[in-house]
Amino acid sequence: MVLDSMSGSVIDIFVHSRAEGDLNAVEVHVRHLRQVFQVMRENKLYANLKKCIFCAPEIPVLGCYVSKNGVRADPEKISSICSWPTPTSPTVLRHGLGLANYLHKYTKDYAGLIQPLSSLLKKGATWLWRPEHQAAFDSVKTSLASAPILMLTDDSKPFHVVCDASDFAIGCALMQFDDEGRERVVSYQSRQMKPAEHNYPVHDKELLAMR
Repeated sequence: MVLDSMSGSVIDIFVHSRAEGDLNAVEVHVRHLRQVFQVMRENKLYANLKKCIFCAPEIPVLGCYVSKNGVRADPEKISSICSWPTPTSPTVLRHGLGLANYLHKYTKDYAGLIQPLSSLLKKGATWLWRPEHQAAFDSVKTSLASAPILMLTDDSKPFHVVCDASDFAIGCALMQFDDEGRERVVSYQSRQMKPAEHNYPVHDKELLAMR
């Protein structure tokens, strides 16, 4: 919880606390803050009070928002993706997919969704925007627009993995049950298959997603 040593002139410190024993989350959080301040004092580190946020229900971290409910994608990034016009060249498509790729963990079977678009970016491919490309393009935007709030991992609970495979891609979801017994997604992962992998039986493709 507490950093034993810190160095550098600019440091971001995020403190996330859960209830422990007879202490509620706020009481534990205050204790953690005191520990952090003690380490800072010992290392002669200073904080700008105007830039500090205490006891916030949600904070922005590395392009996402973290709260007690989980991790959600930055709504501004989602809005930017959903307002994309239809790409007119490989360069425009590649630029757009760059941002979508960053948010892939929120999208089930992301690699499968973008497969038709990826084919347009292959070396020597002819740029010809067909209905299947538009459908894939729209599917990516729809999927991200309805992106779930991902569960914060809880090491005291077991994890389980759900795997799936299509003709072109493999994917999996890391899952946990929350305190209310609801099955929640921690993260989606997927990738397109290599040429030799296309010939695998379905069960082997699903096992491949576990690697």
